[in-house]
Amino acid sequence: MDNQAGILYIVATPIGNLQDISQRALTILATVDRIAAEDTRHSGILLSHYGIKKPLLALHDHNEQQKADSLVARLQQGENIALISDAGTPLISDPGFHLVRQCRQAGIKVVPIPGACAAITALCAAGIASDRFCFEGFLPAKSKARRDKFELLRAEPRTLIFYESTHRILDSLQDMQSVLGSTRYVVLARELTKTWESIHGDSIENLLAWLQQDDNRTKGEMVLIVEGQSAVEESEFSTDATKALELISQELPLKKAAAIVAELYGYKKNALYQFGLAHFKAG
Repeated sequence: MDNQAGILYIVATPIGNLQDISQRALTILATVDRIAAEDTRHSGILLSHYGIKKPLLALHDHNEQQKADSLVARLQQGENIALISDAGTPLISDPGFHLVRQCRQAGIKVVPIPGACAAITALCAAGIASDRFCFEGFLPAKSKARRDKFELLRAEPRTLIFYESTHRILDSLQDMQSVLGSTRYVVLARELTKTWESIHGDSIENLLAWLQQDDNRTKGEMVLIVEGQSAVEESEFSTDATKALELISQELPLKKAAAIVAELYGYKKNALYQFGLAHFKAG
């Protein structure tokens, strides 16, 4: 590696509360030669708050591949550059991948400065298994594409993490319900670290009803933490349990039948519900 080359710093910034930034991040931002930001006006608020004055340049989804070459050239000439996004950790559903890849290919040192990330912030407060998870970023804008995505992930046992916008949250949850079922447990984390932060978990069906009670609950930056499909394999259900589920579901809705059988045999309600959907028509 050329010892005269500069360093690209990937600097995480707050997702809401401006105090959620590390001292190391502030030191890096104050000492680099320039800062590449997703939105220079938005990032200017953070930098102004901490009295940091550095040349800013825009690096976003629409110009990243074109700008990457010139930034690599600056780094090769010895400049140190910090990359920041509008909020949170760069490259996590934000620009930066092309620049980082080109820097690594060119032998330029890339140093991550860790900090806030909305997905991880939501996950740690969700009360859903966090030992194994899949981050899927933003859901598709169109209903069919969303349903196709959910279908691909329907049997995924790991916890699922999605970002969603205020304009599509209800439609996305309705599509999720149609594919994953009404009882799948979901936590909606909204406006994390901000004044109106809320973290609310329930079945998809109940979560939708809760959101529809108050329009304010559908506003802001949102993270969805979705419980994975039960790890219980179909073969692990006893014959007695599956027979009981089939018989009871002929008299009661499948959700209620699954709850009864789960209580009797010690299985997870949602796993039995999904088994019932897949194997016989419920009453």
